[in-house]
Amino acid sequence: MSRFPPCISLWKRCRIFEMENFILYEEIGRGSRSVVYKGRRKGSIHFVAIICSKKSKRPELTNHVRLTYDMKHNNVVSFYEWYETSNHLWLVVELCTGGSLKAVISQDECLSDDVVREFAMDLLKGLKYIHDSGIVLSDFSPTKILLDGPGTLKYSNFCLAKAQGENLEFFALVTSEQGGDNKESATPQKNIKNRTQGYQGSLLYCAPEVLRGESTSISSDLWGLGCVLCEMFTGKPPFFSETFSDLVELILHEDPPPLLQKGPSCLQCSPDFQSLVLGLLQKDPLNRLNWEQLLLHPFWKGAFSVDFSSRGDADENTSLRCSIQLESGLSATAAEAQTFSTGHSNLYLCKSFTLDNVTEFRPKSALDTDAKESIFLLSSRPTPRMSSVAKEIENREIKTQDSSALEDLQTDAGACIKELLYTESDLTVTPLMDNPKILKSAPVRFDSKILCVSAYSVERLACMSSGEWSAFLQQVCSVLESVERAGSGATTPPRAKLNLLCYLCCVCGHRDTATRFIHSQLFPVLIQQLRQAPNWDIKTKVMRIIGLLACHSTELREDVPVIEAVAIFTELMRENFRNSKLKQCLLPPLGELLYLIGTQEEKKEHPGGLWVVPAAAYTVLMRCLREGEELVVNHMAAKIIENVCSRPSRCAQGFIVAEVGPALWYLFTHSTLDALRVSAMSALCRITRQSTAAFQSVIDKVGLPSILSCLSGISRVQQHILTMFAAMLASGAHLHRLIQDRDFVVKIIRSLESPSSLIRAKAFLVLLQVLMNNREMLVLCCNSRLVMYIERDTRKATPGKEQQSGNEYLSKCLALFIRHTVRELPAIMDDILTALGSIVGRKHPSTTQTRQLKQSLPMTVVVLNLLSSQIFRPQVVNEEFLIKFGALLNHITSIDSNETSLGSSVGPTASEELIRNTLSAVEAISQHPALLSRYHCTVVDSILPPLASLAFSRNVEWRIVSLRVLSDITLLLLSQEVIEEEETWDLEGKSSNTRLLTLITEALLPQYKSLLLEPGPIPVYALKLLGSLTEHSKPISRLVRESPLLPAIFEVIAAHQSNILGGTMQNAIAILANLIGLKDTDFQLFYQQGVIELVCGVFMEYAALYLEKEERCRVKSCCALLLSLLDIIYCLLKHLSAVVRLAVQSNSKEDNEAAEKLLLINKPLTDLINLLIQMMGAVDRAGWSTEGGQSLVHVLQNLAHGNRSQPDTAVGSLAAEILKAVGCQDRTGTIPMHLM
Repeated sequence: MSRFPPCISLWKRCRIFEMENFILYEEIGRGSRSVVYKGRRKGSIHFVAIICSKKSKRPELTNHVRLTYDMKHNNVVSFYEWYETSNHLWLVVELCTGGSLKAVISQDECLSDDVVREFAMDLLKGLKYIHDSGIVLSDFSPTKILLDGPGTLKYSNFCLAKAQGENLEFFALVTSEQGGDNKESATPQKNIKNRTQGYQGSLLYCAPEVLRGESTSISSDLWGLGCVLCEMFTGKPPFFSETFSDLVELILHEDPPPLLQKGPSCLQCSPDFQSLVLGLLQKDPLNRLNWEQLLLHPFWKGAFSVDFSSRGDADENTSLRCSIQLESGLSATAAEAQTFSTGHSNLYLCKSFTLDNVTEFRPKSALDTDAKESIFLLSSRPTPRMSSVAKEIENREIKTQDSSALEDLQTDAGACIKELLYTESDLTVTPLMDNPKILKSAPVRFDSKILCVSAYSVERLACMSSGEWSAFLQQVCSVLESVERAGSGATTPPRAKLNLLCYLCCVCGHRDTATRFIHSQLFPVLIQQLRQAPNWDIKTKVMRIIGLLACHSTELREDVPVIEAVAIFTELMRENFRNSKLKQCLLPPLGELLYLIGTQEEKKEHPGGLWVVPAAAYTVLMRCLREGEELVVNHMAAKIIENVCSRPSRCAQGFIVAEVGPALWYLFTHSTLDALRVSAMSALCRITRQSTAAFQSVIDKVGLPSILSCLSGISRVQQHILTMFAAMLASGAHLHRLIQDRDFVVKIIRSLESPSSLIRAKAFLVLLQVLMNNREMLVLCCNSRLVMYIERDTRKATPGKEQQSGNEYLSKCLALFIRHTVRELPAIMDDILTALGSIVGRKHPSTTQTRQLKQSLPMTVVVLNLLSSQIFRPQVVNEEFLIKFGALLNHITSIDSNETSLGSSVGPTASEELIRNTLSAVEAISQHPALLSRYHCTVVDSILPPLASLAFSRNVEWRIVSLRVLSDITLLLLSQEVIEEEETWDLEGKSSNTRLLTLITEALLPQYKSLLLEPGPIPVYALKLLGSLTEHSKPISRLVRESPLLPAIFEVIAAHQSNILGGTMQNAIAILANLIGLKDTDFQLFYQQGVIELVCGVFMEYAALYLEKEERCRVKSCCALLLSLLDIIYCLLKHLSAVVRLAVQSNSKEDNEAAEKLLLINKPLTDLINLLIQMMGAVDRAGWSTEGGQSLVHVLQNLAHGNRSQPDTAVGSLAAEILKAVGCQDRTGTIPMHLM
């Protein structure tokens, strides 16, 4: 079977078929998944190329469209529009009649220099425009370069192109969501990135760096250009081999072959052309010609004038900013001169190729609600219509656009859910008459030569005056009735009648004409013919006319005998029920009549008993659903139910019988035709809208697991099943069973992985109703990554006018879901606090208390997930929540200290899980500075006190987490200007900053020494917290300096000298630098602890590692340690300088002795001279401005100059000597400016 429409075989015979929008001519090209036709839009003389592709090419075609939809250039094939039908994608592009460049090369074998130059100019102009537009072509091949009639080369294929700096792997994943419900679009999409890197079909032109795994770039495009130029001259690519591995080896390691032509008329290559090709085929992209060099190359003989007035250094990722134009002397006409302005080079800076705009590039669909006509369907087929109910749903506005508008939602969430249950695609209606998915019918034709009435067109019939219309109808009716009366065995009258009926079949497909016919005297005549005509050929044509009239009529008056027609169709089916072929003729018009009655009932305010469908009609249709009938009959019956039940009407109520649900489910499970399976499930979904008992009967008969197993496969089926579950939950049917079934919830959550945004939205709607009735299921949802799915879809479904309806619907469902979840969190916190509060002071909780704990404590997983989410965290964290969370932390402190017995009730594992989740949640809050700053008073009063207590827990894990969180929060709060400027006072007159410092000094510092002397990783976090405190709070620094913590810090440093680059040593030295840098520092305390020996020892270890080339990179990553050491040395030397200066100025014996004693103590610092000089010499002169080198020079500079222009005492002389030794002072004694 052909993969393309059946009319292709006719096109091959040059038959022309008129389509609704286009006329297609012969096939002009074919690929593995595409066919290209020559075409013309109706009403114009402009010929185009129409590409018919299988839907498996959706990602590539979408990529092509998003990059080329606004490209307008003489050397790029123009894109006009694209469409989507049920099985194919159709692109309408510029027609190029000259074939491909590959075909030209194959025919001519090799081209001369001059021809290559002429062609290459086109290639160059087009490629420059593409690059200036911010696009990398990626797949350079002569097969994808076409020629138009005059011979202009044009780039035609952008399926594997990309925007500069873009990765197409994610684009393939997102565009897979746009697939329909067909099998091809449901298959996993191929990885475009791999296909790009693999260069399928174009490996001969692939650059070496791309073969090594790098992304395609402007430079790799220029390599491809060089390959094509070489092939145009020599007739073959520069690198060619029969095997893949050999070809890759040639491209990566071999030089390009000489540019030689073969054959008797071979031409010599010019030196300029050889230079150009070799320049483009450089293996190293950095040595390859760039755009500036390429355009100024002598091969072009001055054809391009280049203005580089605004250029800088061009790199590979930025298109060269230049103005290029073809010299007038070398162009045939002025119109051929192509100009690239400087603004063009920055075009891509303001043009977006991002996936946020991918919904703009959806193909037009024949099923769109605003489509007035089919695009690529044969004109004899009727236009698919949309249910008016679906149109109403499309026009409804539900105020759930984003989180800022959530408060505008109706208070009753149930009402909001009911409005979201059914979407436009759930209620789409397609005709039964001439539906090719059910039964393909041959076109009806009539012979105008023997037609007994005038063969008026539908347009003429629609605009006839009343008199003309009456005369025409009288003529038609008299012919039909006279033929019947004259029927005496003659052959001519029946033939004339049949021809007349064929004519009526052709004109009844017009909306206005059909409406006029059904309200005329012709309709009763047709019913009479249906009842009395002895010829079944005539009867079948009458059936078809009645079906077409019902299908296309837009109005139905009360006096039209449609119920009589329904009764006759029903009677004929009952009398001939075993005749399957006859039923296939009777069912479509019967279904169209029932649908017409349903639509008109909806329009009438009080339809009452206007159109009462006979019960026998429903009975006959239900018999057609049964097992044993032909699949076509089953399909037609299911389609009738699907259409009629799409709107609430009395006509639809007749299908609500006990057997309809199981009968439709049987068709779905036992049919092998996807179209029938989708129709059966769609009919079940719509009748469930009328009464949920239909789906409930299916669940009762086949079981819930059997239905859940069908939540995979055809996307339309998944959509309908989820809709039915949502409708059942909204009605309360099977509510208790569904909300308690864990397998049901897990299966619904898995539906969130679907590529279809509509299916994911339906899944959110089902989950919302489950959680509204069973909050405990939130634990299962969070453990199944529900929050991750919400964050992903929130990013994809941001509301806006430009978004497609599927994403807009998803955003509405998400907004409702998020609002409910946010409102649930306070109640969850209350339940947890109530359960914990009930066991305070009790060693043996009661059975009721234990059950309450087991129900509420697992909900901490929900709290953790919501606080870890960027979507939920800003909405749930407020002052009230932080107060409750502080109370929870107090309970955790009580549990940790065994004041509250929790393990006996829920077990030690659950107790540890509670503490772990709570601490992880507070850690998630600490990572959001804006929230901490906004509620800093509440954080200080409610969150920090229990954390300070947990810092001394017996559990090492709790201590580490508490210290880490305390460090992050205190560092943020102490460094926030808002605390300093906007002090908040409590009832005792203390500011929030004061309360924080009081907490630290009273709760932390008295026991802090034990933390510093702990084994393992605890000292690292304790020192980090202490470092934050001493860096931002002078009172804390003074307390630490005068407390027993100072000796403990020295102990820590001494114990970790074997690993000076570790976190413990770095934090400890940083604290020491903070303490010693205070203005009123008592240096005697530090001398007593041996600060000189300690600093010298650590510095010498650091310098030794620094001077080893193998270790230098690792040491440079620990610049913080060097800075802290230099700060300490600077403070010590500065203090020494001050003491010596005082002794010199006072000339006091006591001061002199103190200075001599201090000089003796600081003598080991002089041993650092050689190390400093070596380290300064090891620093790269080009890297003097690096953090380490600049700090070292800066410290020595300060010592050398002090506050005056001359060195101060021996210390300053020493610093000046070091700077001079490494050449950092000029002859005048000043420091070079680049080191200042």
